[in-house]
Amino acid sequence: MRDEVKIKLRENLRGAVIARGETDYDEARALFNGMIDKRPSLIARCVDVADVIAAVKFGRENDLRIAIRGGGHNGPGLGSVDDGLVIDLSAMKGVRVDPVARTARVGAGCTQGDVDHATHVFGLAVPAGIISTTGIAGLTLSGGHGYLTRKHGLTIDNLLEADVVLADDSFAVASKDENADLLWALRGGGGNFGIVTSFLFRLHPVNAVFAGPIAWDQQHARTIMQRYRDFLPTAPEELSVFLGLKTIPSGPPFPQEHWGKRICLLMCCYDGAEDGGRGALAPLLDALPTPWFNWMGTMPYPAVQSMFDGLYPKGMQWYWRGDFVKTLPDAAIDAHLEQAAKTPSELSLMHRYPIDGAVHRVGGGETAWNCRDATWSMVIAGIDPNPQKAGPITRWTKAYWEAVHPFDLGGAYPNFMMDDEGDARLKATYGSNYARLAAVKRKYDSANLFRVNQNIRPAA
Repeated sequence: MRDEVKIKLRENLRGAVIARGETDYDEARALFNGMIDKRPSLIARCVDVADVIAAVKFGRENDLRIAIRGGGHNGPGLGSVDDGLVIDLSAMKGVRVDPVARTARVGAGCTQGDVDHATHVFGLAVPAGIISTTGIAGLTLSGGHGYLTRKHGLTIDNLLEADVVLADDSFAVASKDENADLLWALRGGGGNFGIVTSFLFRLHPVNAVFAGPIAWDQQHARTIMQRYRDFLPTAPEELSVFLGLKTIPSGPPFPQEHWGKRICLLMCCYDGAEDGGRGALAPLLDALPTPWFNWMGTMPYPAVQSMFDGLYPKGMQWYWRGDFVKTLPDAAIDAHLEQAAKTPSELSLMHRYPIDGAVHRVGGGETAWNCRDATWSMVIAGIDPNPQKAGPITRWTKAYWEAVHPFDLGGAYPNFMMDDEGDARLKATYGSNYARLAAVKRKYDSANLFRVNQNIRPAA
């Protein structure tokens, strides 16, 4: 790219513009998923809405492919693009809490941890994910599920309004009263329709929770999965329990005698006091063998949100596949156990997150997120710090997914999809909402400027 073109972008941004070959370029372009290496021509580190407008205009006028980066956690690396322009929102932080209205205005560069820190002091929370380093923007736009989902719904179910820079570099507000079709599409349709610069969320009272992991030898996993399957529909919505088939990492704080052993994990979070949590879990735990360890305890909500951060630093090798899951027959359990016994690394895993309760009380057409009758959102993730393990963890993930997918629904949580899964998977994910999403895409981005994403093409 010619120097005078780069200079023009720099003149129109208050934030930094980093070009290929400059001193801090490699650090700025590095992705959360170390398996992916992309080399954009320019990285525009926007500090305000005016910067975003200028960057969008520049990218469009210079015919550059545009990638949008919020917190940068995206598994398939869609926060960057080879030979194009990265519009980096990570400096656009800031959370303004209104404790009376129980709302929070959140900048697009915030992580989930930023939001938890700002809201917790008021005894409030946004229902979100399970890793505090996750960017709130990417999590929200694809749906968002975590420990509060059963009681308070998906993150998008608590999204009231969004500020958006559109493909023609104009600015719009999306709410129930203004550009309602755009708000509908943003609630699950990803980054297809514009660049969201801030979100307005509804907050819920959440303070201390009774939470933590419980782990058993994986030889008991069949019984645990059967009991968990039968227990979940009867569990109070204050209780969230996700199930994992994984391995105990070889290091503290885990007991050394169990390092490297395969486990079946129940990660539990009860929104309330310990007595209530123990009572809610009793019907499940009383029917199971004695675990290797039970680390549940009372803690601030942000503590459980950040519990796994240290296990998954930036730069690891990742390959994942997901599915929406409605039922868990015994034959599916057997397929899971056969594949989980072959994990290629200590960090590789299968998690299934409950998305029932409040999620089911929203109609499939009320938001872009269509799959409102699933019981779980499942992810299979091959993870390892060693680049030489990229091949084995990818092959394991694909084989595992192929073995269990026949028991699952057609689509998946978009944040659990790689960029090699094809249009059919995306259409299955959005189901009957796909045609409406394509029509909204045509209205707001008819040239498909924002296409470095799980792309919904504009309707013809």
